[in-house]
Amino acid sequence: MLEFKEVASGLRFPEGPIAMDDGSILLVEIERGTLSRVSESGRVTVIAVLGGGPNGAAMGPDGRVYICNNGGFEWGESNGLLFPGHEPENYSGGRIEAVDLKTGAIETLYTECDGNPLRGPNDLVFDRDGGFYFSDHGKTRVRSRDRGGVYYAANDGSMIKEVVFPLDSPNGIGLSPDEQTLYVAETITGRLWAFDLEGAGKIARTPGAFPGRLLCGLEDKDNTINMFDSLAVDAEGNICVATLMNGGITIISPQGNTKQISFPDVLTTNICFGGKDLRTAYVCLSSTGKLVSLEWETQGLALNFLNK
Repeated sequence: MLEFKEVASGLRFPEGPIAMDDGSILLVEIERGTLSRVSESGRVTVIAVLGGGPNGAAMGPDGRVYICNNGGFEWGESNGLLFPGHEPENYSGGRIEAVDLKTGAIETLYTECDGNPLRGPNDLVFDRDGGFYFSDHGKTRVRSRDRGGVYYAANDGSMIKEVVFPLDSPNGIGLSPDEQTLYVAETITGRLWAFDLEGAGKIARTPGAFPGRLLCGLEDKDNTINMFDSLAVDAEGNICVATLMNGGITIISPQGNTKQISFPDVLTTNICFGGKDLRTAYVCLSSTGKLVSLEWETQGLALNFLNK
């Protein structure tokens, strides 16, 4: 039986955890529309009210927390579980925001790229140069859904460019330890793509060919539904992907080998590493509103501008 510690409960669909040096965890509560802090004792305080649907978070080079805001969801509850749904009537538009942790001040950096509006920014990762890659999952409606993509942007709001389009519901995003590979998880297909990089924001391409390598596809493996959410990379280069429906974390080696650790929530959405030597994993059990922690079998990868 998996042993873990419940750090906090009563959260309103937590995602985007960031393990801080003081032992606290920053995370977004999507349904609540906030960036929140969870203390070591489990006390939850709101840092900023962003509205819409803050979906992913990462520490930037200027000490601000950068947020992927998807613009909001319809929400439903069943048997005490909280579930996101379609694009809501009060959809406020996709955007990238930055939050000052000292003041709670919010700056909107990007709402579009080359005239195309951001629809549902989902997750992001900073490279060592201070730029960041982010996924745009798109939004779903009753009879249609958006095509998604991956973008690269400067942290000061001065530059954004599309680097991969289209993708099917891109979600989790991360970099290999040597930053030569970008990993992107697709939710609905249960696929993990690897994209070789030629430099900051530059995907290696072969003319006429899709630039990604399919590292893993788990959509219906073993007669179960496996949908991918956010991800984190460990120090050995394994990609730890939060897996929906068949709730847990799927650990995928750079060669595509897999194993899964189960958690008691069909919407296990995020994982990050913190604690001494980055040996503690923090996992979001989102439909039940919990943040849990456990000792991990490998050391987490130190993130740029955070784990120093």
